[in-house]
Amino acid sequence: RAVWDYICRFCVMRPFINRVKAHTSRGIFSFPINLHTINQFFGLKLNPAEAKEFIAAKGDRTIQQPKNFEEQALQIVGRELYQTFLYGYTKKQWGCEPRELSADALKRLPVRFNYNDTYYDTAYQGIPDEGYTSIITKLLDHPNIELKLQCAWQPMMSSEFIRIFYTGTVDSFYGLCFGRLGYRTVYWNRASYHGDYQGNAVINYPEIGPAYTRVHEHKHFAPWESHEKTLVLTEFSKETGPEDVPYYPKRLPADLEIFEKYRALAELDPKITFLGRLGTYRYLNMDAVIAQAIRVAREYLKR
Repeated sequence: RAVWDYICRFCVMRPFINRVKAHTSRGIFSFPINLHTINQFFGLKLNPAEAKEFIAAKGDRTIQQPKNFEEQALQIVGRELYQTFLYGYTKKQWGCEPRELSADALKRLPVRFNYNDTYYDTAYQGIPDEGYTSIITKLLDHPNIELKLQCAWQPMMSSEFIRIFYTGTVDSFYGLCFGRLGYRTVYWNRASYHGDYQGNAVINYPEIGPAYTRVHEHKHFAPWESHEKTLVLTEFSKETGPEDVPYYPKRLPADLEIFEKYRALAELDPKITFLGRLGTYRYLNMDAVIAQAIRVAREYLKR
């Protein structure tokens, strides 16, 4: 609630619930996996208790201590649901076999034994009526804030500040002295059409066949608006090059070894605080990042 109240100081939030669908060779399904998905996929009419028992039987019971994403998924949902909804999407998004990823990565993808088909299982959800750019503009509209654009961080700047809060990539802050961390980035193919293209804001393509991961139709993010035409963005994932904007920290074992070196170096400098996905090298949703920023700011101001 604290995050919601804070962000609403800078915008009017319109009610919006993200309900993602998954387009597969077997049909179009509700996602994340829920009771509707299970019944539709297997052609059943299970109630919650029956579905729990059914999926438990599908799980790979030979896996006692899952060591990676694939083993965790096979243990929880079994091979059929894993291959259809998780394997291909994960491989396309992260550019590696799911068995190379941590088992913890699956925690972001719930399995629900009810008909809750919301993508985010949080109490407060919405879309800012004027968009996110307006929020950032209002956040920066303060006499004590000086904004400089096209100004990359340089180590020599450190002497200019009493305290540094850095939200860029931690490896670039230290000049890649221990090597480059792995990040994935995304890019989009943009197209416009008349009418309604797919009938939903987001449709995932979780199988290996299509090279893209998902398709966004932006008019469905703002259902209170009316448009004759529609904007569609098809999303692709790739490795982050030197000129790309990093989106997702990969956190493979080799990456985490490098990150620990950067983290240890950061602990030697009490002047610097790293924040956000890139600074802390963690997969964080927007609400978690805002909460982190509020907490760090309050702690600093108490000093």
